[in-house]
Amino acid sequence: MQNWHPSLSKALARLQAFAPRAGKDYARLRNHDFGPDHRDNVSALSPWIRYRILTERDVVAQTLSLHSATAAEKFIQEVFWRTYWKGWLEMRPAVWQHFLAERDQASDRLRQDSDQSALFKQAEQGQTGIAGFDDWARELTDTGYLHNHARMWFASIWIFTLKLPWSLGADFFLRHLLDADPASNTLSWRWVAGLQTRGKTYLARPDNIAKCTDGRFRPCGLAEQAEALDGPEPPPAQAIPQAISQRRADFSGQVLLVTPEDLHPESLIDGRRRPARVLVAVPDAFAPDWPWGEKARAFIDDGVDDTVARLVAMDLPVTRLDSLANEPLQKLAEAHGVQQILTPYAPVGPVADRLAMLERALAAGGIALERVRRDWDERAWPHARRGFFPFRKQIPQLLAKAGLSQ
Repeated sequence: MQNWHPSLSKALARLQAFAPRAGKDYARLRNHDFGPDHRDNVSALSPWIRYRILTERDVVAQTLSLHSATAAEKFIQEVFWRTYWKGWLEMRPAVWQHFLAERDQASDRLRQDSDQSALFKQAEQGQTGIAGFDDWARELTDTGYLHNHARMWFASIWIFTLKLPWSLGADFFLRHLLDADPASNTLSWRWVAGLQTRGKTYLARPDNIAKCTDGRFRPCGLAEQAEALDGPEPPPAQAIPQAISQRRADFSGQVLLVTPEDLHPESLIDGRRRPARVLVAVPDAFAPDWPWGEKARAFIDDGVDDTVARLVAMDLPVTRLDSLANEPLQKLAEAHGVQQILTPYAPVGPVADRLAMLERALAAGGIALERVRRDWDERAWPHARRGFFPFRKQIPQLLAKAGLSQ
């Protein structure tokens, strides 16, 4: 069974072990879920990528050091799917807020419907009697991970066979996945339900499940049709919020605030741009219910520890922050003679919301909180205005701009 230890060294070891298989072997076997003890056909890198312990650029660079872009096309596209989802949501943040509201409303309705409430509990506990589905529910809660194809089957059965609210299924994933992410998780569930690409749904089929699980599961009684759920049209794309691009950011003598959204600050800092102080915020400094699950919280807590250790090894002055109260931060900035604090850009979600509150509080004291957006996102996100297929056409150009073309 894969062990997701939240250290950069373990992440790099997993990347190096998987990269030789990221070409044709991955393309042939990527949709197969052979079970939690047999994950060699997929990368299983998502928990590290989610919190940028590993950066997307490093993952693709390692892959292209061993394969041509054509041979590794499917894997590279999977890396870009996460980038695409984040860019899409950055231009439509209301979709995240709508999900949160719909989840809360669905929870209220569930408390008033004893039959639905009982079914919901059975689904979460893996006690519905549906082969595969129950196993995936238990695997998710036990390990914090599911194969991507299993996530699609699970969501489809939840929505179209069990007729449970999609928002509660998405919330179930958020509360248990190590890689729980507002963009990838919310928009993937919306896609299965027919809300993301209007009218396009995903139907879990017994024969496909049997084929792709090597005969482990062939569930009976699944829905034979998947009619798209009703919901409002996604809002039109708005401008991506402004930020300092990574290329223009100068950390020299500045205060850098690191959050769990981006735990690889050394790839932002080089020898010419060393900050005067690095502040590393722990998860408890953010929303009281984030991270959403205990496994993710433990993973990020240890990831913060590893990040602090790496920064100390770089001989950088580091302060671990258990709180994001604005007054101590303002005093730290003033002590270093700066009028701004720099922080890696946090995409839509609880961390971004907390930083927005902090920005307003610091501004009242004359300190600016400036976000630094990585080049990877700066170049890719503007292409996420429509569906993934137009975005996919931009991947060769995006690789070239990142210095990764062959």
